Amino acid sequence: MIRNIHKTILLGLVTFLIISCNRHKSIENKSSKEIVEHFATEFLNDDRIHSVSIALYNNGKESTFHFGEQNPNKKNPPTDSTLYELASVTKTFTGTMVAKAVLDGKISLDDDIRKYLPQEYSNFEHEGEIITIKDIITHTGGFPNFPPNDENKKAFWNGLHQVEISSKPGTEFHYSNTAPEITAYILEKTYEVPYQRLIEEYILNPNEMTNTKFVLGAKDKNLLIQGYNGEKEPQEHFQNNLWGGIAGIHSNTRDLIKYIKYHLNDSIPEVQESHKSFYKTQYDFDIGYHWNIVEIENEVCYRHHGGIWGMQNWLMIFPESNIGIAVLSNASFGGNALSKGIDDRLEELALNIKKEITAHNNGYK
Repeated sequence: MIRNIHKTILLGLVTFLIISCNRHKSIENKSSKEIVEHFATEFLNDDRIHSVSIALYNNGKESTFHFGEQNPNKKNPPTDSTLYELASVTKTFTGTMVAKAVLDGKISLDDDIRKYLPQEYSNFEHEGEIITIKDIITHTGGFPNFPPNDENKKAFWNGLHQVEISSKPGTEFHYSNTAPEITAYILEKTYEVPYQRLIEEYILNPNEMTNTKFVLGAKDKNLLIQGYNGEKEPQEHFQNNLWGGIAGIHSNTRDLIKYIKYHLNDSIPEVQESHKSFYKTQYDFDIGYHWNIVEIENEVCYRHHGGIWGMQNWLMIFPESNIGIAVLSNASFGGNALSKGIDDRLEELALNIKKEITAHNNGYK
């Protein structure tokens, strides 16, 4: 019986190796376009996922890809003009703007955030330890994920008096959608320019990201893709009542390639500054100016995930190999013990493409 078990295990291992080798060979001889198509097709095998758009920058070569359909059974694939909500990837814009503010001498990473706020907050400390700019951009300031009130800016500030900081600032990572809005306000106050205009002036306009916007006009709204949940039910678009430090940017694949190129150019002072690491989280990444910094196959990657009602995306920057990739989908649903949620599937899609593109660049040696 033991011999039979061993035979079964051996047969299973051999079968796995044969399948793996055949699968690798099937990818090995493909072009970059075919590699992307291969993994995108696998991704769309789940009928709850309607489409995926991919922006790829590979050592000077710019490519965009679109698969599936924007709306179920409409046969209307997304295009380079299709706008997606970037959700929390917006935080990387906020972090980059903070990096510029530090270099411009507008703020210091060690500043007590209260020196910039419109009201007095005696609760913004823990046992005498202040909350600094560095703490709020690394999610270590002790703020709750969501603010007590985000109905409008006045309600936001009033609600913050209810916040209790229960740990020493700078010592514990707890993801917060409260802190980046405080950050956006601080940027606005120190530059004396509305936050969203700062992003336009210092990031969007210099990089000619003309289709990337917080506020959409009538024409833009017609280009905004509809999002769906796992039951194929249309989801409402995010309505931002605050500054836009946590979410609110809309973009398309062409503009995301420009953003990738911007963050691959380490000669730009604020880009170089924004890639610094300040804190090692309890997860698999470090964090700095809102970029999650992780090592993937011995290469540093700067990345962020964005998820909102009906939409999910990942943005990944690999400076060493000069590759950047954004993957976007207009579906959003969670996972369980038996299957991955769409956020994990998109991550897997991006990493598989990057791995095979790198191997292709290296001639599969």
